[in-house]
Amino acid sequence: MFKIMKIISMIYFKISGWKVKGGLPAGLKKCVMIAAPHTSNWDFLYTRLAFVIMEIPVKITVKSSYMRFPFGPFARALGCIGINRLPKEEGEERPSMVQVMADLFKEHDYLVMLVTPEGTRSLRTKWKTGFYHIAALANVPVALGYLDYAKKESGVGKVVYPSGDMKKDLQEIMAFYKNIVPHTPEKFSIDLDYDGS
Repeated sequence: MFKIMKIISMIYFKISGWKVKGGLPAGLKKCVMIAAPHTSNWDFLYTRLAFVIMEIPVKITVKSSYMRFPFGPFARALGCIGINRLPKEEGEERPSMVQVMADLFKEHDYLVMLVTPEGTRSLRTKWKTGFYHIAALANVPVALGYLDYAKKESGVGKVVYPSGDMKKDLQEIMAFYKNIVPHTPEKFSIDLDYDGS
C-alpha cells in the first residue's frame, strides 16, 4: 500500500511541477519536525505527499479520544498518535502538554513528530515555542520541514540540535524560514522575537 501511495505522490508532484529536496540524515530515528510556512489548505496536501515521497512516516498528536471508534481508523491512517494528559496516579498533577509529547519519544523506537508552530493560517509574528521545549526535554533534534511555493519545492532543509541556548537556536531556525516563500506571503511571518538580522 505504501509503495502505491509513493508512486501516486510522485506522479502528482511531477504533474504539478513540484520537487522534493533534502530529507532526514541517515540513521536519525527521532525528531520534532516543523511544517512551515502554514498559510493555506494546500500546505497539508503538499506536506503529506512530500513526506510520503521522502519515506518519512510523520506522526501528528491528537486527543486520545479521537483514536477511538468511529474516528480511530481514519486518525491512524493519517498518522495520528493519541495523547492523554490525565494524571497516572490519583492526586498527581496533570502533566503539561510539552511533558506528555516529550514522553512519547521514550515509548517509540522511531518517531518523527510533526508540529505547526505558527498555530494558524492567519498572520502571526510570534510562534508557539513548545516544539523547542519538547525537543530539548526529549533530547531530540528539530528538523526544518518546508514548502517553498516560489521554487515549487518541499523538503527538509536542516536539522537543529537544541544547544541549551534557546535564543541562538531559534534565531538559526528563523533565519532558515525567513527566505522561504509561502502560498500566501501576507499571512506568514517568522517569529520576530528571534529575528537575528
